[in-house]
Amino acid sequence: MARRLENDRWLFYTTLILCLFGAVMVFSASAVTAEQHYGRSYIFLLRQAAWLVIGLFGMFAMMRLDYRRLREPAVIYTTVCAVLVMLIGAFFLSKSHATHRWIKFGPLNLQPSELAKLGVILYLAWFLDLKRRSAAKMEFCKDDFIHTILPAAGPILVCIGVILLQPDLGTAVDIAVIAIAVLFVAGLSWKWIASGVLVALPLLYLLIMRVPYREARMMAFLNPESDPQGAGFQLLQSLIAVGSGGFWGKGFRNGTQNQLGYIPVRYSDFIMSAWAEEQGFKGVLIALGLYMALLLRLVQNAQRAKDRAGMFLVMGVAAALGFHVLVNVAMVIGAMPVTGIPLPLMSYGGSATLFVFLAIGLVMNVRIRRFVN
Repeated sequence: MARRLENDRWLFYTTLILCLFGAVMVFSASAVTAEQHYGRSYIFLLRQAAWLVIGLFGMFAMMRLDYRRLREPAVIYTTVCAVLVMLIGAFFLSKSHATHRWIKFGPLNLQPSELAKLGVILYLAWFLDLKRRSAAKMEFCKDDFIHTILPAAGPILVCIGVILLQPDLGTAVDIAVIAIAVLFVAGLSWKWIASGVLVALPLLYLLIMRVPYREARMMAFLNPESDPQGAGFQLLQSLIAVGSGGFWGKGFRNGTQNQLGYIPVRYSDFIMSAWAEEQGFKGVLIALGLYMALLLRLVQNAQRAKDRAGMFLVMGVAAALGFHVLVNVAMVIGAMPVTGIPLPLMSYGGSATLFVFLAIGLVMNVRIRRFVN
């Protein structure tokens, strides 16, 4: 067993290196703000380190639990109910009156929608594997709308609906992408995917263009120079930071846009902008190379999984992390509208970090047990 775990050391090492890069950048991007508000420049780094430790414990715990036990109905029903209870509970336990995304546990804030992603992956893997074992072929998803697609999508649509009410459009779209990816791997026909997208587009349009701050972000994405001091400020400052880094970068804590605070939420959603300014194009290539290696390793683990349930689990994780990286990097260079999706393992944030570690632990779990009866 130990030897099989060692075979996946590259996934573990890649994860730790990205966490190290993130910790260094969180300190660089938050030191001035932390000094001004808390009198200690390292307070954000300490908080992130605490979540990294919690995440590591969660990862090792997830590795020890046989993922095949997660296919038991009692586990799945409990997980789905727990996720929905936390999502609904955020409406009553959130500190903010404008949004209801976090639940406060002492000094920690937990974002239930991040854990909902893991719940969605577990539910789909269980349900699709159950249907596969009861079907003669893996093509069961292509035409069985009543017995497969609808019950697979039903709980997920409820989850997405609650998240939209929080409101959190980015995470809702993220969960939808995860579900589509897993269903497609399971055999869902392109016609169902196209039909779902066509149905969702008018709703997505209303959710963006009928909400003032989202409409402003979309207009800023299309023409940021039209409001350089308002809606277009984030994107323009991000582009300045990325471009001014050059090839080699300005060096650790030498980025002017970063250190002077021109980049909004520079230690969270826009951490790649700060990284590009201080580490330059070569730093961006290294970070993206590590993310590519991480995603390729996930796909390899999916291919080598012992069963379809394991494959569905790993591909769900790969879809989640791949979507996060794609959207976040595209956002900071102006290729996509600004949204609140963090960069996995590098952005400051506890719930997102915890989700990634739990997900990586689940992937390692599948790989370790690929030869176990």
